[in-house]
Amino acid sequence: MSDDLILSVVMGSRAYGLETEDSDTDRRGVFVAPTAAFWRLEKPPTHRDGPLPEQFSWEVERFCGLALEANPTVLECLWSPVVEVITPAGRQLRELRTAFLSQRAQRSFAGYAEDQFRRIDPAAPKWKQAMHMVRLLLSGLHLVRHGEPLVRVGPHRERLLAIRRGALPWTEVDAWRAALVAELTATPSVLPARPDRDRVEDFLIGVRKENL
Repeated sequence: MSDDLILSVVMGSRAYGLETEDSDTDRRGVFVAPTAAFWRLEKPPTHRDGPLPEQFSWEVERFCGLALEANPTVLECLWSPVVEVITPAGRQLRELRTAFLSQRAQRSFAGYAEDQFRRIDPAAPKWKQAMHMVRLLLSGLHLVRHGEPLVRVGPHRERLLAIRRGALPWTEVDAWRAALVAELTATPSVLPARPDRDRVEDFLIGVRKENL
């Protein structure tokens, strides 16, 4: 692992509880570029791949920006049940996670699932993609109802894995998707209207000061 990582978590099927014998280990992380590097004309990268296989990390400012925009992938990282690296700054970030939440998530989770739906050919569905589309809707609905995304799928595991195996007809999968979209759209949200940008900015300023 890189020395500048403040947080690294396992995501994907192993975090969701949907892993099989062939599943990769997907890692997502947050790193901090040295503050002085921002003084140059050429800025530090906002993200990077590796060094481990299936590992992707965001620079902390980029991560915070995406989380404030209710990016589902980024938000779910903050609730991953499998944390492999966490520093004091990473712990602060995890403790700050509710500050990123807003009612915008209701639209973003539905929107990301809709994008996946449009890419699925009903005549020849990619079943793994269909499974993750439904999982994303379940996660968004749980977030709207309870104030946190559903990362571990729990009781939905067997039905979701049945989708992945192609054991459910597309009409049944699509009906489940449509019902979840309707629920997600109609459910009154427990989330605040806006994220707490001041708390997030205070955290980011503190990180920059620590890395001068």
